[in-house]
Amino acid sequence: MKKTISSLALVLALTACNGVKNVNTSNVSDAATLLASLSSNSTVQQVASLFSLLDTNNDEAISSTEAIGSVAENFDVLDTDSDSSLNLSELQGILSLL
Repeated sequence: MKKTISSLALVLALTACNGVKNVNTSNVSDAATLLASLSSNSTVQQVASLFSLLDTNNDEAISSTEAIGSVAENFDVLDTDSDSSLNLSELQGILSLL
């Protein structure tokens, strides 16, 4: 009985986490590599590429759940308009933090 309830709870939990299904691990890996290579001398084009990789739902904004690494660590600092998401202009602020 305990195994059945545990299994059912696990299935329900995984079903509820449909955000996990939408994550492209290749994009996350590419974003992590690009983010690690950024410096204060990086170009706007590199930041734009990072933005595209992190914007997994293609809504032209990066939410805190899409952010990784130093973007996630500095999310509140970068989110200058306090709308709980980062646009491309706000993400460019990462260069001054590197």
